[in-house]
Amino acid sequence: MKPSTRSALLLAGLLGGAGVAHFARPENFDAIVPRALPGGARAWTRASGVAELALAAGVAAPRTRRTAARATALFFVAVFPAHIQMAYDWRHRPLAAQAAAYGRMPLQVPLVLWARRVARAAG
Repeated sequence: MKPSTRSALLLAGLLGGAGVAHFARPENFDAIVPRALPGGARAWTRASGVAELALAAGVAAPRTRRTAARATALFFVAVFPAHIQMAYDWRHRPLAAQAAAYGRMPLQVPLVLWARRVARAAG
């Protein structure tokens, strides 16, 4: 298996696992949905879970990989406000929890770059 294919399948696995988690443990995701969004947290949790599952399928399939990987990069940018909400909400928690919340934010950068690399390799 080519490294680019392996990378794409790993990204698809990450997206798929996260998508499933949105339905298996929705309360974890409901808690970080920015309250300014209309429609209630559970609707956004479900929508983002469906989006991750769809992106996973698209990245896994060679024919749709390039477009899906580009969309994945945009998705990772779009969910960044949830990480900001989490960091804000956790500001009074113990230091380890605060570090975890703040530590999630910079992790979005390598995820975006990873998705872009997958898109370029699928080119």
